[in-house]
Amino acid sequence: MNKKITAWEKVEIARDPKRKTSLDYIEEIFDDFIELHGDRNFKDDKAIVCGLARIGEQNFTIIAEQKGRTTKENIERNFGMPNPESYRKAIRFMKQAEKFNRPVVTFIDTKGAYPGIGAEERGQGEAIAKSMFEMAKLKVPIITIVIGEGSSGGALAIGVANKVFMLENAIYSILSPEGYSSILWKDANRFKEAAEKMKLTAKDLYDLKVIDKIIKEPTGNEEESFNKIVCSLKKEIKNVIKEMSNLKAQEIVQQRYDKFRNMGEFIKL
Repeated sequence: MNKKITAWEKVEIARDPKRKTSLDYIEEIFDDFIELHGDRNFKDDKAIVCGLARIGEQNFTIIAEQKGRTTKENIERNFGMPNPESYRKAIRFMKQAEKFNRPVVTFIDTKGAYPGIGAEERGQGEAIAKSMFEMAKLKVPIITIVIGEGSSGGALAIGVANKVFMLENAIYSILSPEGYSSILWKDANRFKEAAEKMKLTAKDLYDLKVIDKIIKEPTGNEEESFNKIVCSLKKEIKNVIKEMSNLKAQEIVQQRYDKFRNMGEFIKL
């Protein structure tokens, strides 16, 4: 019998620096990917990657949080922690997707939005809120995939979707277990206990109706497991597009609104 993985062990798996990144998934799921840059205001922040891709004849807009593996890559990607310009870049391409009627696929993998002084001075909170606001009213289908560590507003900013999928060993929460422990108990060392109480695993979030489907992560050979995950995600993306193909723009927006409204009512119960 397989040993049950604890919530904290899931956190460690999600944070593993060897875990596949957004660009790994994008490269395998989509036939083509062309990266686009910049928020046309400040600069191109590489913690979020945006671009155009396709599966067969279907075009997509991609918005993905990207961590690095080496120290050099992590510095370049700001350790996957977006600055405000990342979210403003994302908003720019969301609006472009709506203009050209392209579905949006977002990949969540971040420990949170960057908390530096410069980020705050450039309006970090406003940029996160604006991203969620724009996603809520976007007139094209949005699919969100949580592939690793989904923490804080940095993750929630690109998570307002019609369908939310989550890998089996990913996590998704409003803050880190260490942060939760420090705030609630004034003791950062109780992070393992916090992880259990936060309901941040895929199963917890599926039960709470926060996500729509758990994508299994098979054990065994790493590449074989990755290929199976890719196949599952590709299938789910195609299914969603087919399912939503006959919906009018306002119906797409309403479906997204109802999803989050119903989720809130369910959690309150």
